[in-house]
Amino acid sequence: MKLSEDLKKRGLIYDVSDEKVYDQLDQKKLTFYLGADPTGDSLHIGHLATYLVAKRLVDAGHHAILVIGGGTGLIGDPSGKSKERNLLTLEESLKNAEHLTVQVKSLIPTAHVVNNYDWLKDVTMIQFLRDIGKDFNINQMLAKDTVKRRLETGISFTEFSYQIIQSLDFYHLYKHHHCQLQIGGQDQWGNITAGLELIRKKTPEGSEAYGLVFPLVTKSDGEKFGKTADGAIWLDGRKTSPYAFYQYWLNLSDQDSLKMLYQFSFQSLEVINTIQKAMEESPHLRHAQKALAEEMTLLVHHEEGLNQAKSITDAFFKGDFKNLQESAFKIAFEGLKSAQLKANITVLDALVRAEIVPSKSQGRTLLVQKAIRMNGQVITDENLELSSFTPLLGRYIVLQKGKKEYALIELS
Repeated sequence: MKLSEDLKKRGLIYDVSDEKVYDQLDQKKLTFYLGADPTGDSLHIGHLATYLVAKRLVDAGHHAILVIGGGTGLIGDPSGKSKERNLLTLEESLKNAEHLTVQVKSLIPTAHVVNNYDWLKDVTMIQFLRDIGKDFNINQMLAKDTVKRRLETGISFTEFSYQIIQSLDFYHLYKHHHCQLQIGGQDQWGNITAGLELIRKKTPEGSEAYGLVFPLVTKSDGEKFGKTADGAIWLDGRKTSPYAFYQYWLNLSDQDSLKMLYQFSFQSLEVINTIQKAMEESPHLRHAQKALAEEMTLLVHHEEGLNQAKSITDAFFKGDFKNLQESAFKIAFEGLKSAQLKANITVLDALVRAEIVPSKSQGRTLLVQKAIRMNGQVITDENLELSSFTPLLGRYIVLQKGKKEYALIELS
């Protein structure tokens, strides 16, 4: 199957600047670029969708330049924002850029990674206004969707000029690396087309450059993909553990998981169709969610991260944590209820102190109903002391109410 056809069937093309780009993708080996500003020290799942499109192009034989916007990150893209971004210091921008470089190289090892600060820092104010600004029409700039949305609330000249500065990236890469294609999310359309206009004005007639944008990934309820009540799902394992990352995919709705399977997975369309049929026959087995969780966690966190995520998931499913290593054990209970208690505390008091029940009367009811477990053992005696249990890793007792609610007791 042709690359362009595969991208279309997966729902990964929102618009192109010229239909000729399809033939270019299918018949030639293009150099293309994808950029990200270092507004933080990690990419998140929303970014992952765009980098996986880049990976598909690389797998098809095209050459990737991944731009980390150490320069543009100092300005701030108004795209998708209702107010001005907080400006980064140069030190923050360059430090974040170092972290992002490691992440994108992990995703696409063969890519050429550059920082646009390296060429933007040498552009003088006179040069910017006279040699670059002269090629931009204010009326056209005001017509860009990202700018129009901000005109009512106000936009600074700094963010207004962002599209000019990003256009310089495309022109620089076209001129010095023969980069003919810029890809990005649909919110980047205005910036990409501005870059195409600059290339056409600055290079001899007949120059060829293209833009391709893919739809922003959203969930079926309209919520932004990759966001939870606790915040973004980061690619950095120190900000979002491999287990939490794995669980995010595992907990997608059936509808969302099937959509994401097409957009994120590198499985063939035939395999995905097979998974879709299995979902129709036995949705309770969550075939699509499991396939996504395993493939994406392996891609981002590698085999070690996937094994850790699966071991923690298995421990919760079986209610058996004794075989978890200490690092995985701490990750498993991160963010859950916990309490430090003395060994002579009774089970009933522990239930209340760990906030797994609001009162002793409810605790007694659950004990009678055999709905309480400690370290996997069903407990019915409210007067049993914590010292009666063999602590996990020498100091922990896992308290479980029903099938899914847990708390961690650390013996002090």
